[in-house]
Amino acid sequence: MKIGLLGGTSLAKTLGKKYIDAGIDVVFGVRHDFDTEQTEWKMLNRLHHRICPFESAIIQSEIILICADTSALPEICLALKNAETEGKLIIDCTNAQYDKKLAISNTKLIKKNAPKAHLFKAFNNLGIDYPHSDSFGIIKETYYCGDNIPEKIRVKRLIELIGFKAVDAGLIENAPLLEAFYHLSKEISWNRKDQSNFHFKLVAS
Repeated sequence: MKIGLLGGTSLAKTLGKKYIDAGIDVVFGVRHDFDTEQTEWKMLNRLHHRICPFESAIIQSEIILICADTSALPEICLALKNAETEGKLIIDCTNAQYDKKLAISNTKLIKKNAPKAHLFKAFNNLGIDYPHSDSFGIIKETYYCGDNIPEKIRVKRLIELIGFKAVDAGLIENAPLLEAFYHLSKEISWNRKDQSNFHFKLVAS
């Protein structure tokens, strides 16, 4: 099994390291103009030779985590469209720009360009700047959603493999709700204006 993480973000780097530590084969897909000479990325590439263009990472991988900034999504979608994605498992970890109607979703765009893949959403509550947004390490869970097919169990296990609690949020149509949680936490942080980060925790009774 090989996991491809698309996006030269802190989230991609952090999740990738966690999967490498868990013994999983990992490849990182980045933009054509990405600076691979940044210290941590240079070290990853030198030790593991795992950094390549988006399309190459997609082709190599059975499971794809999209951890990119929204500005990189058109290039990723083009790579998805050009590559063979039938039967691959894709996890959208992104958050679209805030939209009050919750009508615009990165997940919909990904689905359009990889219609035969098994698409899920997870890890988006971490944000692409994770772990910098969680300096005290308080985020222990992630919500995930997707159709009720056998691959959903694999997504749950992938989340748990790297130490997060996996909270099932239903079908893929709920992806905008997961993004709404992320945007609400950012709005609270912004309005406090004290450099703090706010996160939600699920409480069951």
